[in-house]
Amino acid sequence: MSSSPLTPLDYIAAGYWQDFLARHAVAGGIAYEVDLHHCSLDESLASLQRLDTLMSQIRRDMVKTGIWDEATLLKDERYRNFMVFLAFYAGRVLARQWQQSPRWFGQFELDTRYPELTLTPDDFYQHMAMFYGANINTKNSSDKGNIPLFFALEPIGMRLFGHIDRTFKSAQGIQVASGLYQAVSTRLPKALSDKPHLVDTTMAALANAEITDKPNTEIVNEKIAIDKISPENSGYATDVENTKITNSEATPIEVAKPKPVVKVVIKEPPTPEMFTQLLTELHEIEVTQSAGETEYEQACKVLEQFERHIAKQEKPRDQVVFSEMHLQAKQQALLGLKVAADTGNSAAMLRLAMYELLGEGLIANEGADKAVSIEAGVEWVKQAASKNDSRAQRLLSKMYYQGVGVIQDLKVGRYWLEQAAENGHIEAASLLGQWQQAQVLISTQKQEQHSLKRYQLLFAVIIVIALLIIILV
Repeated sequence: MSSSPLTPLDYIAAGYWQDFLARHAVAGGIAYEVDLHHCSLDESLASLQRLDTLMSQIRRDMVKTGIWDEATLLKDERYRNFMVFLAFYAGRVLARQWQQSPRWFGQFELDTRYPELTLTPDDFYQHMAMFYGANINTKNSSDKGNIPLFFALEPIGMRLFGHIDRTFKSAQGIQVASGLYQAVSTRLPKALSDKPHLVDTTMAALANAEITDKPNTEIVNEKIAIDKISPENSGYATDVENTKITNSEATPIEVAKPKPVVKVVIKEPPTPEMFTQLLTELHEIEVTQSAGETEYEQACKVLEQFERHIAKQEKPRDQVVFSEMHLQAKQQALLGLKVAADTGNSAAMLRLAMYELLGEGLIANEGADKAVSIEAGVEWVKQAASKNDSRAQRLLSKMYYQGVGVIQDLKVGRYWLEQAAENGHIEAASLLGQWQQAQVLISTQKQEQHSLKRYQLLFAVIIVIALLIIILV
């Protein structure tokens, strides 16, 4: 990248990063600063996944405590600094992949260099962007969607505040990613986006990264994260502690000295956010059950260990390898969920539904067609929703809004969102309230437009009459 004078934002971005590393206070403070340090910000792509998870948790916490108000939070300097820091950090990660130093433009530089961009001056999410192309002084494309600029605040806003009625419009006319990992991944150099990412091993360790040197060989160099699937009080599994997960060709190894460069396969988060949020709600939102509690709790002890292991992987769920013993333990746990669900336990129904929708449930394990498994999952969600379980109703509303497992139907999605809100689901109630406010504003605007048209028509009639009087007189 050819030299170009540094901008004020370049100095601010460097200052934020240095202050963060030295644990110095940033002027005005940063919200969730302790949580940011816990995310192990090692400038890796994997660290962006950790930040996305943090933002999802922050969003849920704000909804639960009733402070999930975008306009109010943007007036708080600590929250603005938090979002700006995330943007600067994501820019560092992207620049590293391009083997560059991050270069930031404010609106003045953007307006000067890229007049074809239509920026909204008072839009917080469009007031800065990072250049990540090959030459900072060369315009790569006349198409504003292809200009190598990263408006890093947009995916942050989408992750924290985006929903069905709060869409984010990109400054470049492209779809805004729901999170930093996806946003950065789509902007990687072509050589990296088409192949496994080349990442310097001097970065802090990527948790459980898959290191490969042959297409069909997985090298596992640590013990299985499923620490202790135990038969204690469950009857689901024998002791498999210290077992390593490998395929038939795998060879456990230990790397004595890291090589300068290895191939690290980094994929999308293994479990769709829809289901990670469901699992969180099953822990945090209590719904009284009439039966099946013992079977449900015993099954969850086993299944949650599987989920913890899968969550650490950086590849799709269906590529995570388990031994036959582990699969048998999971099957027994699913059977336990089925027993609980058959007695009317809605939490068990929802967990069963998740596995069927993911293609990992009892029906899928019997070799049934994927469509049959998905249909069974949808039926479990509907059955739980019919029992006034707000978690199921919220999940069903998402499925209809997004067309997951069902034909997309916004009216039905709205109905189940209303049901979830009536049954005490805080996020659903908040979304519904915002939707209703939006409808009031739209209705008011239409009335004002209608009244304006009437006044314009009346004014036109008066002018015509005046002209006729003048002519006749």
